[in-house]
Amino acid sequence: MELIKDLKDSKIVKSIFLALIGTVLLAVSSKIKIPFYPVPMTMQTFVVLFLGIVLGWRLGLATVSLYLFEGIIGLPVFSGTPEKGIGLIYFTGPTMGYLLGFLFTVYFAGSLSFNGNIFSKLLKLTFSVSFIYILGLSWLGILIGWEKPLFQLGAQPFLLAELFKILIVLFSLNSLQKLNRYLK
Repeated sequence: MELIKDLKDSKIVKSIFLALIGTVLLAVSSKIKIPFYPVPMTMQTFVVLFLGIVLGWRLGLATVSLYLFEGIIGLPVFSGTPEKGIGLIYFTGPTMGYLLGFLFTVYFAGSLSFNGNIFSKLLKLTFSVSFIYILGLSWLGILIGWEKPLFQLGAQPFLLAELFKILIVLFSLNSLQKLNRYLK
């Protein structure tokens, strides 16, 4: 009986450790700006997909939730922090919908099966990422008004970079799935 308790305790410690490492990856990926056309890109959506595939939907969702909580309480983990404010004030700004979309993206990336042909895998990854933009554009519309060119402001500049990140994940899927099996 003691052995079972020790195994449970070690699994909890391992999960907490992986979640903390995941939040660090998300924070670092939000701060690194890679020159890209037409706007610089961060690697956050890549890391969100990575976390979902490698950690699975449960731990991935817990990790992204912890990351959002860290930002809401004022840790400078978001892309525009601390330059553009911190905490709940920053969180409820123009990027809130995109940040909430991370939760859906990590869930679907962690729960979908990436078996099958390359086209099927590409569609599943695109589906997963689409929630970042659906929620992001929805919140942006609420915040700045639906009459504004929301797609041109909140999605179009990022689509080429997004495709690039999705392709990196797509061609890394076998390695990411092996890492998932190793961490279990």
